[in-house]
Amino acid sequence: MDHHQSYASVGVGGDRFPQWNIQETRDLLMIRAELDPNFMDNKRNKILWELVSTRMKEKGFARSAEQCKGKWKNLVTRFKGCEAMETEAMKQQSFPFYNELKVIFAARMQRILWLEAEAGGAASSSSKKKAALQFSSDDEDDLKEDSEEEKSGGPKKKRKIKGNPQSGNINNQSMNIINGIKEIMEEFMNKQIQMEMRWLKAYEEREEERRAREMEWRQTMEALENERLMMDKRWREREEQWKIREEARAEKRDALITALLNKLTREDS
Repeated sequence: MDHHQSYASVGVGGDRFPQWNIQETRDLLMIRAELDPNFMDNKRNKILWELVSTRMKEKGFARSAEQCKGKWKNLVTRFKGCEAMETEAMKQQSFPFYNELKVIFAARMQRILWLEAEAGGAASSSSKKKAALQFSSDDEDDLKEDSEEEKSGGPKKKRKIKGNPQSGNINNQSMNIINGIKEIMEEFMNKQIQMEMRWLKAYEEREEERRAREMEWRQTMEALENERLMMDKRWREREEQWKIREEARAEKRDALITALLNKLTREDS
């Protein structure tokens, strides 16, 4: 038994099914989000669910394709139930994986809009957009078709999607949305450039102010150094004058002593 799973419920015939913990559910949503474009392009997605099951096993969760598909359907149903709530806080409190599902469906809608814009509305139809807006109704249809296929013993014929006469209007709306996004991005880039220019101007002003302060400091230090040199010079000059005066006094004192000794000598003789 895998350490991530805890068996708490018993199904028909005594089979035990492990409960889904939070990390396991988040991994399933992450894998499902990565494969969402493939699910949108393929109506028969049994192989894709097998791939989901394989990736879950790589992460340490032993889940079959049917268990992953059933868990996804349950999460989508709970997500739809939260859509009627008024505030985002209530939605997140009622359904802890609300944000993950919201990101998946928002990315799906964005892909459809870009595909329509690139193909000029010819490569996609309004039914695909409706599927994205109805939050994975294709997954529910796929579950029904799989169950009918198992009962009948053979695959059902694919339903043909008829073109919508209002696809031109939808394409115009898509182009308007894209143009609006481009205008927003251009406005954002202009604001960014203006902010960078203001930042550069402020940086240059601060740099100029710093250079001025540095120059003032250098001038102050040079003045102090010059004053110190002048004081040292004056001190040396005074010391030199003191030595000269001392030497003159010494000479005078020696001369007086010599004269006094000569006088005494003459008196004695």
